[in-house]
Amino acid sequence: MVGLPGVVFAPAKGLGLPALAFGHDWLQPPQRYGELLRHLASWGIVTAAPGSQRGPLPSHARFAADLRTTLEVCAGVRLGTGEISVDTSRLALAGHGMGGGCAVLAAAADAADRGRVAAVVTLAAAATNPPAATAAQSVTAPALHLVAGKDQVAPPSGHAEPLAVGAGGPVWLRTLPKADHLSFLEGRHWSDALVAGSPRPAIRKLTNALVTAFLLRHLTGDGRFEALIDGKVPGTKLELSPTPA
Repeated sequence: MVGLPGVVFAPAKGLGLPALAFGHDWLQPPQRYGELLRHLASWGIVTAAPGSQRGPLPSHARFAADLRTTLEVCAGVRLGTGEISVDTSRLALAGHGMGGGCAVLAAAADAADRGRVAAVVTLAAAATNPPAATAAQSVTAPALHLVAGKDQVAPPSGHAEPLAVGAGGPVWLRTLPKADHLSFLEGRHWSDALVAGSPRPAIRKLTNALVTAFLLRHLTGDGRFEALIDGKVPGTKLELSPTPA
């Protein structure tokens, strides 16, 4: 309808649902995040991932704008056969690598405009132009940053940590020591030859749980999985939180 390629996952029906726009990493097709997006949809969250800006020289500013447009489409279009709608007060942005940084850029633009984004999530966030770390200062929505301990593409100290330290709102920074930059993806793609790392089912399963728990709390008020947000989770280390464990 708006000329954006991509994928959408949603519950079979439901009114006033939360929605998430997810940004892919450099060169990656959004289908490689289908497991996470489908999992979130199974918990009642409409998820959409635009497939734009997949070239070798993407515009981060334009991709951030595409993420905002994706949220607008989710909120403004009755999905499916008309039995699905989205509550505009329950919106979130997320992304992996480049898409994580662009999600922060999009959240900052939203904060300067309507201020409707209620949560932000990044997976191994990478550098962007303009800098996501600067944009994060104006983002007051709760944010979860998951970092890969073996990441050779976006080392935590130079990417996710500045996002967390300079954020304008409550932040959770959690390290997955055994993960690398590609651990969050599924399947294979020719771009894997250019980036150190490989997809890992165990990391994806852990990520699914952490992201779902965080979004359910901040988008729906569901606090059943507090331990996955503020507690000690095997295979991870909580580096920073508003209420340290």
